[in-house]
Amino acid sequence: MKRNIVIATVAAAALIGGGTVAAYASGDDDSTSTQRQSAVRVADDRDDSAEDAAEDKADDRDDDDRTAANGTRVTAADAIAAALKHTPGTAVSADLDDDGSHVWEVNVVKGDGSDYDVRVSTDNGKVLGAQRDDDDDNDGREDLAALKGARVDAREAARAGAAKGTVTDVDLDDDGPAVWNVETTKGEWKVDLKTGKVTQDQDDRDGDDD
Repeated sequence: MKRNIVIATVAAAALIGGGTVAAYASGDDDSTSTQRQSAVRVADDRDDSAEDAAEDKADDRDDDDRTAANGTRVTAADAIAAALKHTPGTAVSADLDDDGSHVWEVNVVKGDGSDYDVRVSTDNGKVLGAQRDDDDDNDGREDLAALKGARVDAREAARAGAAKGTVTDVDLDDDGPAVWNVETTKGEWKVDLKTGKVTQDQDDRDGDDD
């Protein structure tokens, strides 16, 4: 009888001990899970912060472009025409300064590949000056090569983009099939070099969807 009592007591102790170990084990699993969840939350918060910062920067840039465009009397197409009259060649970009200087900066490439930055007043279309960019003439030659066979020049691309808002930037994109990139106060667009067809930039469309 006493032996049965002792066995029962030992068995109960074993069960209690096992339960305690199981409880500890369960506690360790919960702690590990909590740590993992915390790490995931921290990583997600970091990603969200970076994404928010990028969106804020893009919004600031858009605001600057709109502010600059509001005080502009000379269109991108007219600025390109004035620049080419002063410095004959091929216009490969036109950018509206957003620093309050009221200037269009038009990049013109001559036949020998030399680059010139031509500054055109946004108030009256007068050329304020032209300066040769001596950094790398290869860029100019590459631009001319990309435009070989093109039927739509920078001025025509600016006019096409104007149907989508006030143009603030025209730039030749030769990464892959060459196109004109046109930024307006209402979005970013691509203009086909041969047809002049205007389509919304894929990245800009994705941003609108978000």
